[in-house]
Amino acid sequence: MSQSTYQIRQCTDQSCRLRFPVPLDERSGERCPRCRASTVVVATVNAPSELGADAGVESATSGPRLPIEALLDNVRSLFNVGSIFRSADGAGLRRLHLCGITPTPENPKLAKTALGAEQGVAWRYHTNGVDAIQQLRDEGYAIWSLEEQPDAESLFTVTLPTQPLLLVVGSEVTGVDPGILQLCDKIVAIPMYGVKRSLNVATAFGVAAVILAQRWHEQ
Repeated sequence: MSQSTYQIRQCTDQSCRLRFPVPLDERSGERCPRCRASTVVVATVNAPSELGADAGVESATSGPRLPIEALLDNVRSLFNVGSIFRSADGAGLRRLHLCGITPTPENPKLAKTALGAEQGVAWRYHTNGVDAIQQLRDEGYAIWSLEEQPDAESLFTVTLPTQPLLLVVGSEVTGVDPGILQLCDKIVAIPMYGVKRSLNVATAFGVAAVILAQRWHEQ
């Protein structure tokens, strides 16, 4: 993987002392973006470049993927979908199914948050999420919806299936389509301990994907 060099700069104004990274060849960091005082270089670091085409292709073929896939039903935000691609790649999921108004990697803006993961994770588009679920059920997948409901089972304790698993996440506004919920084998959730009872869809998916991947490796 290629790397980029960054300078860590610090503001010389003692009442500010903002510390921030800038690319090595970027002169804008010579002035503090907060107070406009001069800055000095306090460290130099090498950071992995944004995941480009080569990294994405390699990640898709560098080892066996888990028999876990996910279906995104009407997840409308490019940023959420891009983040979900990154989480799916990091957790080793096999494929994403993008349904309804969910944007696909054919939209160039998705790459801003997917950072190349959209090139390393297989995906398929379906116009109708309910139809897609029915097809995948017929193909032998266990269908789980990630949804906060009173009868939802904890992802930490739910019994994993023996067949391939499809995890469903729904719209940021309306949640999982009721027609999809009727076809699911289980409703699962991430235990919550604060005042709020739900997470942003991309955050929730990332947490769920890592939990499932870890449990799958352990079983």
